[in-house]
Amino acid sequence: MRVLGVDPGLTRCGLGVVEGLPGRRLRMVAVGVVRTPVGDEPQERLLSVQTEIDQWLADWQPDAVAVERVFAKANIRGIMGTAQASAIPMLAAARLGLQLGLHTPSEIKAAVTGNGRADKAQVTHMVTRILQLADPPRPADAADALALAICHVWRAGTDGRPGEGSTTNRIHEAERLARSAAPNRLAELHSQHRSAARAATARASARPVPTRRNV
Repeated sequence: MRVLGVDPGLTRCGLGVVEGLPGRRLRMVAVGVVRTPVGDEPQERLLSVQTEIDQWLADWQPDAVAVERVFAKANIRGIMGTAQASAIPMLAAARLGLQLGLHTPSEIKAAVTGNGRADKAQVTHMVTRILQLADPPRPADAADALALAICHVWRAGTDGRPGEGSTTNRIHEAERLARSAAPNRLAELHSQHRSAARAATARASARPVPTRRNV
């Protein structure tokens, strides 16, 4: 089982791929962080995150995607950017037919450290031990992404069957189906609209015309 963990954010979005099975040794496949300039427009920053996540999906071909569940905090402006960024991997997983796991921070910490209130240093330390890494993953966003992937393997697993075709093939198939389905759906909507218009005209024609009386 291969899982892409995503620690969402606009300034820094952590990405980590872990491979393994529950009860067995896990292996880190890849880890990194997507950074976007604070001064850029939000849509440009989101596009940068999306482009990088799509590339990771194509390169590493995970069986599932795990994303940290976003909770409202005091910094509403900051949480808005995090929520927007979290939608990108969720949509990508749906588009590719991959299993999606949403895990709370306390679930992730408990799965990795045994303590739902562990701090970032403890999470990084345990991720390093679990994956038997020579050096701790930096920055903390990268370690959090790996922790997400570990949590998903241990807590949720996957309902999909690995090896049923590459992620790239699934992207192409999804795009092909979308292109072929769109015209058919549009034609169906037009047909429904015409039928409704004809029915409305028929009802109006059958309705008796009121007679005006002169007083």
